[in-house]
Amino acid sequence: MELQCGVCLLRPWRESDAAGIVRHANDRDVWLNLRDRFPHPYGTADAHAYIRSVVSQSPPLSFAIVVGDDPAGGIGLRPGTDIERCSAEIGYWVGRTYWGRGIMTAAVRAVTTYAFKSLDLLRVFALPFTDNAASVRVLEKAGYMREGLLRSSAIKAGQVRDQYLYAAVRPGP
Repeated sequence: MELQCGVCLLRPWRESDAAGIVRHANDRDVWLNLRDRFPHPYGTADAHAYIRSVVSQSPPLSFAIVVGDDPAGGIGLRPGTDIERCSAEIGYWVGRTYWGRGIMTAAVRAVTTYAFKSLDLLRVFALPFTDNAASVRVLEKAGYMREGLLRSSAIKAGQVRDQYLYAAVRPGP
């Protein structure tokens, strides 16, 4: 399954993407805005382990962000469970080379539409760090609304961080 975004293509990860992942993901500035399960430094073994963990997802929840032929980043959904099964958290990253080009906004829009239309989700949310202005802009341009502030909700690189809660809700019938 592929999602065409104009400026990029979203497609399932392939083993051949490992070198591209390492090239773009092994960057402290990328890592500083992601969860700790995203390793730093990021090596080839990490890339292969990640790809193996997502290639058999059905339905697909994790996509490579491909610019030209370059796997430049990733985007994915983590669906909720039990009473929160109608919601999913969206997470994303793109390599520094591609910052500021509108790629992530297009990718977030495409995955959000996919979540609503193909996965029948009612809500997609994100938890960017409050000092990650670029991610906040992406979410706002993609139509997400700020719903709240989570004070002292995370620790990254030894620092206590605040997060915003942003969400998009599926339009009614």
